[in-house]
Amino acid sequence: MKITTIILAAGKGTRMRSDLPKILHKIANRPLLQHVYDTAKNLKNNNIKIVVGHGAELVTAALINLDAEWIEQTLQLGTGHAVQQVSHQIGDDDTVLILYGDVPLLKLETVKLLINNVNDQSLALLTVKLANPTGYGRIVRNSAGQVIKIVEEKDASVDEKKIMEGNTGIMAVKGKPLKKWLSQLSNGNAQGEYYLTDVIEMAVADKFSVVTSQPDTEDEVLGVNNRIQLSHLERVYQQEQANILMEQGVTLRDPLRFDQRGEIASLGQDIEIDVNVILEGNNKIGSNIKIGPNTLIKNSIIGDNVEIFANCIIEDAVIGTGSRIGPYARLRPDSVLAENVHIGNFVELKKTTVAAGSKINHLSYIGDTSVGEKVNIGAGTITCNYDGVNKFQTVIEDGAFIGSNSQLVAPVTIGKNATIGAGSTITKDSPENQLTLSRAKQMSIAGWQRPIKKES
Repeated sequence: MKITTIILAAGKGTRMRSDLPKILHKIANRPLLQHVYDTAKNLKNNNIKIVVGHGAELVTAALINLDAEWIEQTLQLGTGHAVQQVSHQIGDDDTVLILYGDVPLLKLETVKLLINNVNDQSLALLTVKLANPTGYGRIVRNSAGQVIKIVEEKDASVDEKKIMEGNTGIMAVKGKPLKKWLSQLSNGNAQGEYYLTDVIEMAVADKFSVVTSQPDTEDEVLGVNNRIQLSHLERVYQQEQANILMEQGVTLRDPLRFDQRGEIASLGQDIEIDVNVILEGNNKIGSNIKIGPNTLIKNSIIGDNVEIFANCIIEDAVIGTGSRIGPYARLRPDSVLAENVHIGNFVELKKTTVAAGSKINHLSYIGDTSVGEKVNIGAGTITCNYDGVNKFQTVIEDGAFIGSNSQLVAPVTIGKNATIGAGSTITKDSPENQLTLSRAKQMSIAGWQRPIKKES
C-alpha cells in the first residue's frame, strides 16, 4: 500500500500572539510540526507532503532536514483549499492520510487503525467523544448510526450543537475519489472557506461508507491554538514520558516535576531521579544511578554507579563508572571522565579528559586540559587556556597535586607526581616528582595603621 500523507500547516495561529508561526512553537523542545512528521515518518511506503502558508520561509528553514515535499498555500481559503494544492500529486491508488501540523500528540497506533479502515468504497474518519464539543465540527449520523455529514459549529443548528461527537479533521481515503470530491468543493458557508469536511457528505452521496475510529484520549487529537493549550499538551506529553520511564523501573521522586526533551538511547536499572531534572537530546544512562534535583543532562553518557548531586549541568559529556558529580558542577561539551572521578562544588570543565581516580572537588575551572590518573586539583585552580584569540592545551600527568588557588597558564605540562604549591602562577612546564611554586615575597610592615574615615 502506498501512502501519501498531507500535513496541513499553513495557519497563522493568531491566538498564539507571536511572530513565530504556530507550528514552530515547541513541546519537549521539538516544534509541533516535527512531532506530527515523526509520527507520519513511521508509516511504511509513505510520501509526506507539508502544506505551509503563513511564515512559510521560517517554517521550511527551521525544518529543512525533514524528508518531505513542501507546498505553499499562498491564500488561506480553508482546509479543503489546502488539500487542493496537493491534489495533482495524488495517485489514484494512493491511500491519502490527512494530518494537522498543530496536533502533536497523535499516536502511531491511532493512525494505523485509521488507515486500516480504508478501502475502495470507504472513507476512514477519526472522531472524538467530548464532554464539551464547543469549537468542533459535529458528526451527524442517521437513525442507523451511520455518518451522513459533518457540520461546522458556525453552520450548526441548535440541535446539531448538542451532538457530543466531534470531528478531529483527521481522515484517510483513496486518492481517486478524494480528487473528485476536492474538485466539487464550494465556499458557500458562514466562513466563506472550502471545508475539507464537505467531502464526507459527498462520500455518502457516492455510496461510500464512512468508518469512524476514536483515539484513546481527547488530548491525543487536541490542537494548539493558544499558549494555554500548548502548556497543557506539554504536561500531557511529559506525564507520558514519565510513565514510560517508571514502567521501565526508574524511580521519579515527583513525575510532575520531570521533563524529557529527547530520547534515551539506553537505560539501565535502579535509577533514581529527583525533582526538576531535565533530560534533553539523546542520552545513555547506566545502572545504579542517582540524579539530584534541578539537574540538566543533555546528549551525554552516564556510566554505572554514578551519583550526580543537585544543581548540575552536564552537556555532551561522558561520565565514567563510579564517578561523583556536583553539587553545582558544570560539564561542558567534550568533557570525558574515566571511572571513579570526583567533580565537586562549583567546578566547571570544558573540552577536558580526566583519567581514573582523579579529583577536582572545589571552585575550579579546567578547560582544554588532559588530566591523568589520581590527580588532585585544589580549590580555586584555573587553567588559563585562552589568550583572547587562541586556545591552548594544559597537560596534567598522573599523580600530580595542584595546590589551591593556582593558575596554570597554557600551553603548559605538569609532570608526573609533580606538586604545585598553593597560590602559584605556573607559566613553564613543571618537572616530575618536584615541588614547583611561584610566590611574591611575604612582608609585614611594622607600625602600619588602617586608614581612618575622615569626618566631613
